[in-house]
Amino acid sequence: MRIVIAGGHGQIARRLERLLAERGDRAVGLIRNPDHAADLEELGAEPVVCDLEHADLTEVADHLRGATAAVFAAGAGPGSGTERKETVDRAAAVLFADAAELAGVRRMIVVSAMGTDREPPADTEPVFAAYLRAKAAADAEIRSRAGLDWTILRPGALNDDPGTGRVQLAEHTGRSAITRDDVATVLLGLLDEPRTAGLTLELVNGDVPVADAIRSLTGTSAS
Repeated sequence: MRIVIAGGHGQIARRLERLLAERGDRAVGLIRNPDHAADLEELGAEPVVCDLEHADLTEVADHLRGATAAVFAAGAGPGSGTERKETVDRAAAVLFADAAELAGVRRMIVVSAMGTDREPPADTEPVFAAYLRAKAAADAEIRSRAGLDWTILRPGALNDDPGTGRVQLAEHTGRSAITRDDVATVLLGLLDEPRTAGLTLELVNGDVPVADAIRSLTGTSAS
């Protein structure tokens, strides 16, 4: 597979790129900062400099042509203000979806966030509320696309503990934590299972092996 990942230098993206490279797939990471290229190359991924806040549709589509799937794992990140929640977490995701459609790439997986299925409570910190609204708007836009086989993944609170390989993956899981290692492993499994298209899923650590958790979504069992 050739997988193009927006936000290619992010913590989850780099874990996914390593997993893809280790099994012989091509991981292409879109990065904003050319200084990050060497980090991706060390993982076995192909870095492509493309700033989604300033790129046009044709440029992004050119990077996506010939891809098996597109993964949106970009984010404005902590410390960014309200404006960049709009330009990255919403607008860049929509641009990436537009480009995937233009390039003929149907399969798209979006790393979203929990709490985006409702209006943030009144006492939510303003920048975080803007982030949740931006992610919610991006999710809604992508789910409206008939030209995409999308899956929306909403992880719980992220941490850098070693992956457990065991998760809870469902439409609703309740709030809990999830390791970034396990998010990347789940993304890899979703890329391998096209029957998860059209699902919006929450993800936290749990008791079910990742492969079984994904199989349960499709009504299949281990052979």
